[in-house]
Amino acid sequence: MDSSVPVIDARGLCKVYDMGEVSVEALRGVDFRLEKGEFTCIMGASGSGKSTLLNIIGCLDRPTSGSYELMGRKVDSMDDNEQAGIRNRFIGFVFQTFNLLPRASALHNVELPLVYARMPKKERRERAMHVLDRVGLADRSSHRPNQLSGGERQRVAIARALVTGPALLLADEPTGNLDSTNGRIILDLFGEIHQDGHTILLVTHDQNVASSAGRIVRISDGVVESDTRR
Repeated sequence: MDSSVPVIDARGLCKVYDMGEVSVEALRGVDFRLEKGEFTCIMGASGSGKSTLLNIIGCLDRPTSGSYELMGRKVDSMDDNEQAGIRNRFIGFVFQTFNLLPRASALHNVELPLVYARMPKKERRERAMHVLDRVGLADRSSHRPNQLSGGERQRVAIARALVTGPALLLADEPTGNLDSTNGRIILDLFGEIHQDGHTILLVTHDQNVASSAGRIVRISDGVVESDTRR
């Protein structure tokens, strides 16, 4: 990737939800740019628009108006299949609720994106084991989610997000279901992943979580309230 091209370049993003007789403006002209290698946190209260922005950036939703480029590609004009291809190729997701297959081992959960990408079994197994080792869970690869702690499940989810080598790692309240000790472990892991050169965009309402990032963007009522670098 050309380092001069931003990972995210969004301009004038608006999102309006039609709720019958009422229209709700979730985003009102948001400009947002993310450079390669940044670790940025989007902060905001419930209903501020932060999750709507994350969904648009992750190609899970479309803006009502405005433009959005991911890795120099104009995403907002793509059809659903093209967006799915961009999403699978360039974005890794980490969710608050882990979203792991309950009957599959940690290894198989991590392998899954590579199965969809039709990678040969030997290669995907090696790659999945490598990222499980990276998050400190190589010795738990055969365990199912119900045999793992909450912190271990989130580390499996992070490994799954990393296994395709994405350009962008998106995390939505990744410590929201964890106690403070496991939450700190996960935040430290994100810090290590960032040091490895990954670009991370994390959404939270928690100031303690946000303090792990080098840049904090605060959203309120669908607009960017502040953009601070530390």
